[in-house]
Amino acid sequence: MSEAVEIQAPTTSAVSTVKGMRVNGKQWHDNKKAFRPRTNQTSWDKRTAERKVLAATKAKEKELKEEKEAAKQQRTDALRAKRAAKEERERFAKMEEKMHKRRVERLKRREKRNKMLKS
Repeated sequence: MSEAVEIQAPTTSAVSTVKGMRVNGKQWHDNKKAFRPRTNQTSWDKRTAERKVLAATKAKEKELKEEKEAAKQQRTDALRAKRAAKEERERFAKMEEKMHKRRVERLKRREKRNKMLKS
């Protein structure tokens, strides 16, 4: 009944190395690693490629924004023109109540001529 029982020791990677007490007494802090400032740097080619992508994205956003603004401006201009035409019609309707219709038409033609000369 003498069976040999083999006990394997755990490998070194499985066991954390015990280093004793820290000098400053703050055992709850992790050990510091070596300071390597260039580890997170990217290559010049990669940075230029990222800048190109960012510039293209910004240009596209700007273009979309300008299109949106132009559409908004077009709607407001159309609305202003519509309101001005309505005011003009109402003004001439009031004039027709007081004056003869043909005289009002003559005044309209004169005003149109004056507007064409001014612009």
